[in-house]
Amino acid sequence: MKEQELKENLFKYCKSQLGVRRTAVDKILSNVALSLKEETKSSAGDKHETGRAMLQLERENAGKQLAEIEKLEVILHRISTEISSGPVHLGSIVKTSQANYFIGVPVGEIKIQDEVYYAIGVRSPIGQLLLGKNEGDEVRFRESVIKIHTIY
Repeated sequence: MKEQELKENLFKYCKSQLGVRRTAVDKILSNVALSLKEETKSSAGDKHETGRAMLQLERENAGKQLAEIEKLEVILHRISTEISSGPVHLGSIVKTSQANYFIGVPVGEIKIQDEVYYAIGVRSPIGQLLLGKNEGDEVRFRESVIKIHTIY
């Protein structure tokens, strides 16, 4: 697979994973709204208040998850799928002595044609170490030395 096609596939996978996450959170918010509406119809005292409080907490947590997904979507939209050389930056594919990374949004392991890539964010510990590095550079991570072989 050509480098350009690989980068586009990694980008599309990340985008689809964020879409899956968004759909799940939207469903939770919808279910909570429906449950709150149903809770309003009943007024069983303390049990009613406890149920409403738990639903409110669930709505807050889902809201935080949605806000995080929206931040990741903004980051994803800043990624160019064009091949570029030079130092590691947002959107880079980095092949190292230990693993292959796609610097973008944290969606985890992606397997493409029997090769594994880890989609990581720039704020992740390894992402921060790799940013700005060039081919041939080495970084120390968890008492291991990782050599950067290829960046594109």
